[in-house]
Formats: sequence, structure tokens, C-alpha cells
Amino acid sequence: MAVLSGLEPKKVFEYFEKLCSVPHGSHNTKQISDLCVSFARELGLKYRQDEVNNVVIWKGATPGYEGADPVILQGHIDMVCVKTEDNPKDMAKEGLDLVTDGEWVWADRTSLGGDNGIAVAMILAILADDTLPHPALEAVFTVEEEVGMDGAFALDCADLKGKKLVNLDSEEEGVFTVSCAGGMRLDCFLAGDQTPLNGESGYSVTVGGLLGGHSGGEIHKGRASANQVMGRVLYTAMGRVEGLRLADIRGGRFDNVICSGNQAKVAVPADQAAAFEAFIQEFDQVLKNEYAGVDDGITLACQPVGLDKALSPKVTFRMLRTLLMLPQGVQAMNVDFPGLVQTSLNLGVMGLEPDGLHFSISIRSCIASQKEMVAQKVRAIVASARGTVSERGNYPGWQYAKQSVLRDDILAAWKAVSGREGRIEATHGGLECGVFIEKIPGLDAVSAGPELHDVHSVKEQLSVPSTKLVYEMTCELLKRSK
Repeated sequence: MAVLSGLEPKKVFEYFEKLCSVPHGSHNTKQISDLCVSFARELGLKYRQDEVNNVVIWKGATPGYEGADPVILQGHIDMVCVKTEDNPKDMAKEGLDLVTDGEWVWADRTSLGGDNGIAVAMILAILADDTLPHPALEAVFTVEEEVGMDGAFALDCADLKGKKLVNLDSEEEGVFTVSCAGGMRLDCFLAGDQTPLNGESGYSVTVGGLLGGHSGGEIHKGRASANQVMGRVLYTAMGRVEGLRLADIRGGRFDNVICSGNQAKVAVPADQAAAFEAFIQEFDQVLKNEYAGVDDGITLACQPVGLDKALSPKVTFRMLRTLLMLPQGVQAMNVDFPGLVQTSLNLGVMGLEPDGLHFSISIRSCIASQKEMVAQKVRAIVASARGTVSERGNYPGWQYAKQSVLRDDILAAWKAVSGREGRIEATHGGLECGVFIEKIPGLDAVSAGPELHDVHSVKEQLSVPSTKLVYEMTCELLKRSK
């Protein structure tokens, strides 16, 4: 029996469970793309699947709506795959293990992918409902949103006729997003060769217990980045332990996730091993004090480990100094939307490979010039250490439009189904609306979605009653779209 079979809207959660049954992390979307195609075939609807796995499905207008403008319903089919350390699941090959208490849905020891699988499920349920009055519908399911919106950039929009876009990738009930940050990724590299040890003692150092989270949605909460913390820890350790050599440092899997754990390996002179252990114990308390009430679970620990080679002290210093200098987190707050982050960056992924240190940074800003300024700062810091920086995934922001018919209509639909006034906001997260607005001149867009908590983490939860409300609102909006 399906885990979500007792939840309403029944069809929405039925589709959501089917989507969750197949792996669909970014760059692993062929199976879920094919599943969306099979849904279209079952419903007898026209569809298009492109070479990168984007899917577009069309459904004609119902009687009385033939003269109405088409509406584009849009969401992305890739998810951020994270799991607990004790979970043996291979998320590249296996679906999710869903759990519900009737009020919330989550996945056992993994992320849920409610961002943005629930959007796809709601849209499929709408397409499957032949009793719902609506204008012509164009359902757009994109890939690789979580790693730079590659699917949206690649999508050919020439056959899309709609000038109204309802993006269902927001995460707060009753909040309607009308502007978002643009972003880019920077891939950085610092060269360095390792040489054999000279009798030093090896240690494995771990920063763990952090909350992590979405670098757009949680960056303002002051949560620790394990990548940044580890750089600081080891740079500070060099001041206590002369001759410290870096043998490994790695953390994070995604650019747009605040890193929740980092593990490094270092070599220290044998006669300074006790001093190094004492330093780690002391600094563990420093971190616990600094992040009390924000990241209470933070831990710093070390244990002996066998090593045979490491970077020289000089190269180690150059790399750790660079990591210390790199900014992390909020850089500017927005004036027009109080409480909104305007500009930030996140050191999401790092790893010491045989040729040197590789690390990637996600930059976000709703102001293009500030986005470039932060990128310029990163390039300057890395260049000062004789490193290199390459750019990818540069996507546009979505500027607030003072006039929007769709915005007025969706607020009215929300009031009709919920009895409450909706709230208009901007987000520091990246949304595909900006890409579509560039591709489709005159496009009017709004982003909405059900209540989702702790996305991109193993604590991710989807509200069942909120899903019902947002689905009903979307149906009401379509009914009103004559």
C-alpha cells in the first residue's frame, strides 16, 4: 500500500509518491523525465522531451475558455540529494523512503525533494483532472535547476504561447514571490603537490554536527559553514603548531548548500602532537560558544591517522590563508524588502586532489553589479595566492514589476480559497522565472508554493494541509483565467 495514499489531494500525493520512487538528483534526471513523459502518454496529451531531459506537456482549453490566454505552469524535476551518514541508500540508484504523520511528509534520513517534486505532482494532477475548467495549459518541467538552472537555459521556448507563468517553486504558504536574486558559480583552484612525510604525526580533523541548509533560504540565519570553519581552524592551528602540513581537506556536495561537515587530514611534528590535540579541544569550545543558539550541534574533533604524504608548510599556509580570507554568507541586505538578503556567497564544495585544492562558490544578488563585485573580490583573493577561477551557471535575477495582472489574480484566488490576504515578497533564492522572462518577451510571472521546511537537508518536510491549499488556489486561479 502506498505510504501517502490517505492524504489529500489524493491525486497530488499519488503523483508525488510515484515521482519519489525514482532517483532524480541533479544530472541524474533521465528516469524521472521519462516518467513525466509516460504520464503525458497515459493522459493522451501532446508532449515534448528535449535532449537534456526537459519536458513540456500541452493540454487544450476546456469549453468556454478557448479565447483565454494560455497559462504556463512550471516546476523543476531535479532535487538536491543529501542523506545522513548512517544511511546506506544509494540516492543515484534508489528512490526515497517516504514517511508521514498526516500533517507533514518527509523522507527517512534523506532530503525529500519537495523542492520541487511537489510542484510537478500538482501540475500533473491538474493535467489529469478533466473536470477542472481552465485555459490552454503549457506544463514545463525543467532539469538541473539546483545546479545553475541549466535546463531552463537550454529549453527552446519557441513553441510556448503563454504570457502568464505560474512557477510553483516557492516554500512559504500564502507568500507570493515576484522578484529573485541572480547568481553564478565560481570554480577555484590552487595548485599544490604533496611530498613524503618526515616522521610527522598524522591527524584526521572533523567539523560536524551543523544544520547546513539552502544557501538562498537559510544564509541569513548565521549558520556555520563547515568549509569556512575548517579553513579558520587549521589556519589558527598553524599559529600554535609550527610546521603543520595539509594532507586533505574536503566538504560539501553542492554549491548552493551551506556545508554541514568537513574532514581534513594534517601532519604535525611529532613533538607538537600533544599541543595540536590540546588546541583542537580548546577551539571546539570556542566554536560552541560562537554558534550557541544558531548551530548548537557544532563539534570539532581530531584523532590519529596514518599518513604518508602532505603539502609543504609553505603551500599549506598559502591555501589556508586563502580560505580564511574568502568571505562567506550575507554581504548586503535589501532596502526595498526589509529583512531580505540582497547579496551573499557560499563556499559550498571543496576537496584537495592530487593536483591541488579545488573549491566552488555560489554567489547570489538581485543587483547584477553587486554579483559581479563579489565575484571580483573572490577572483582577487584567489589570484593573490596564484590560483585560478572559472565561471559557470551565470543566471539573471528577476526584477520586480510594479504592474502585474497575474499577481492581482493569484492574490484574489488565494483569498478565495484561504480567506486570508496573501503577501508579496522577493527572495534571495534563485528562481527560473528570470530565465523565462528573458526568453519570452512580455511574460508576467509569479512564484508560489506550499509550506516546505529545511529544504536541501535531511530535515526537509512538506506540509500536507498547505499542499492542499496551494493546489486549490492554483485550480481557482485557472478557473478565473477566462
